[in-house]
Amino acid sequence: MASPPDTSKTIKLERYNSYLRRVNSTKLLNASSKLLFRATLLVALVLIFFFTLNYPPLSSDHAGGAHHLHNTNFLSSAFYGGGVGGTAWEKQVRHSSTPKRPNGMSVLVTGAAGFIGSHCSLALKKRGDGVLGLDNFNSYYDPSLKRARQAMLKKHEIFIVEADLNDGPMLTKLFDVVPFTHVLHLAAQAGVRYAMQNPQSYVASNIAGFVNLLEISKAANPQPSIVWASSSSVYGLNTENPFSELHRTDQPASLYAATKKAGEEIAHTYNHIYGLSLTGLRFFTVYGPWGRPDMAYFFFTKDILQGKTIDVYKTVDDKEVARDFTYIDDIVKGCLGALDTAEKSTGSGGKKKGPAQLRIYNLGNTSPVPVGNLVSILEGLLNSKAKKHVIKMPRNGDVPYTHANVSLALHDFGYKPTTDLASGLRKFVKWYVSYYGIESRVKKESSNNYKNMMSQQPEESA
Repeated sequence: MASPPDTSKTIKLERYNSYLRRVNSTKLLNASSKLLFRATLLVALVLIFFFTLNYPPLSSDHAGGAHHLHNTNFLSSAFYGGGVGGTAWEKQVRHSSTPKRPNGMSVLVTGAAGFIGSHCSLALKKRGDGVLGLDNFNSYYDPSLKRARQAMLKKHEIFIVEADLNDGPMLTKLFDVVPFTHVLHLAAQAGVRYAMQNPQSYVASNIAGFVNLLEISKAANPQPSIVWASSSSVYGLNTENPFSELHRTDQPASLYAATKKAGEEIAHTYNHIYGLSLTGLRFFTVYGPWGRPDMAYFFFTKDILQGKTIDVYKTVDDKEVARDFTYIDDIVKGCLGALDTAEKSTGSGGKKKGPAQLRIYNLGNTSPVPVGNLVSILEGLLNSKAKKHVIKMPRNGDVPYTHANVSLALHDFGYKPTTDLASGLRKFVKWYVSYYGIESRVKKESSNNYKNMMSQQPEESA
């Protein structure tokens, strides 16, 4: 009988291989643990770094709080690769502000999503200048209109930074990224009547915001030339006509007017001390496509189409209220003319090196029109009769009459308005019915009126 096979060697070999597998597994586990520990430690250190910078001590002052907000945005965007302060953001800022024409300007336009700001930004970009917008998109009127303007500008490669004028770190960052040659400062809290409801918003924007912009500009190297929006409202209770830059402006009739007059005096101070080149523009009742919903021509159009009653003011002595309505395209020409003739600032690093340019101009249409005539033109364009409620002007800061003398602007940069009220309102109504999607209704009413008119004509004799 054969003896059984000897399996001892096989068993020993299997035991040895099993031992080797356990040793290798232990080594791999130890190596993996070390790698995981080091990776965890690295992530923890990175997180500690970010949290330390993003959340400073609670004892920080107000300015530090603003800086904290700025740093949070900057670091978060850097971490995610976009937004404020990140590489992608800086690329957008530089691309938008780089001029495409030889010797073109690099212009920071504040209030770029606003009525005048969006039109000026587009005009500058179309002629080859670099344009960077700044806007806080506040809710004084429907922000969706501002967003629509922003979208329009984006199609033309104009980037708008969403920030407030009082955000010093943000403005400093913008001037660090871009050596602006010019600033077109149009951001402001607008509206005469709203000042009675929220006066602090006017002080914060029209005075504090303007001072903050001037502070950043004076320290910039090079200092930019600044063109900024004043207002015809500074003439206040002035009774001389037409309004001239030489007339008194120390009797404002509203807080809005007072803040704009304060801006003119502040501009004088920064020009005198720091050598900033400053040009103020007194706008007279600007209207047109993409306009402001708080303006009479805009809400008259809305109310007439909806069959609502509109308030038409008369003066205390029963005279018609009249305005020097100025079409947006004419205002844009004036703004660009002021920019083109603005001399360089003379300061450097906050120190004045010589006298600097300081100017103030009226930009109006030179043809005051009674508000009643405005309503009549709108009635014709909208094919609808207005329900008018004629009342005396309330004491809310509005003035009864404005009329611009623009001879100084004509002499210095060829400003000459060319659009009459009927032509300008026709363009506005065309935009309005298209933007709000009621064009078909207006066209239908117009067509029916035309058919009725033709049916009433006598037939020609054979």
